[in-house]
Amino acid sequence: MPIEPIYVGFAGQIGAGKTSAARYLSARYGFQYARYSQILEEWLSSGPPDRNRLQTLGWEVMSGGQQLELNRRLIAVLDPSRNGAIDGLRHPVDFDSLSGAFGASFRLIFLEARQEVRSERLRSQFSADTAFQAAEAAPVEAQIDGLKVRAHATISNEGSLEKLYQELDAWVATREMGSH
Repeated sequence: MPIEPIYVGFAGQIGAGKTSAARYLSARYGFQYARYSQILEEWLSSGPPDRNRLQTLGWEVMSGGQQLELNRRLIAVLDPSRNGAIDGLRHPVDFDSLSGAFGASFRLIFLEARQEVRSERLRSQFSADTAFQAAEAAPVEAQIDGLKVRAHATISNEGSLEKLYQELDAWVATREMGSH
């Protein structure tokens, strides 16, 4: 019997490690990689990528009732015959869309880390703590914590990348043994 592909979505606050986690599954296990902000940028953006602009576009999509269309576009780029790692769920509708498209093959992993840890990780992107706090307080980021209760697993990511990778390896190992 063929093994069904799995689709792993990553949610968490800015700097929690979503991109690192999704890219690790792609590099280590061959998961295809899809990122909400990349889809958003390809769909609506005409300038160079910038977190503030993408957050603004993301809020315009969400508040304008177009989040389902963003999800449709993301799902459309995924090959249904391959495992997928999806970076950057921010809204309950993202979870609902991916669960609806992939059913029991979809799993959400919520990454968490204290604000100080996340801020330090992104020090090169934000020149001051106030810039980090402003990005974190953007309206498009407001519903992220609500995804934690929907997560199939929560990983505390306050250590090294190697520690995160070990946690992901352990999660993949239990998945391969048939545990959910």
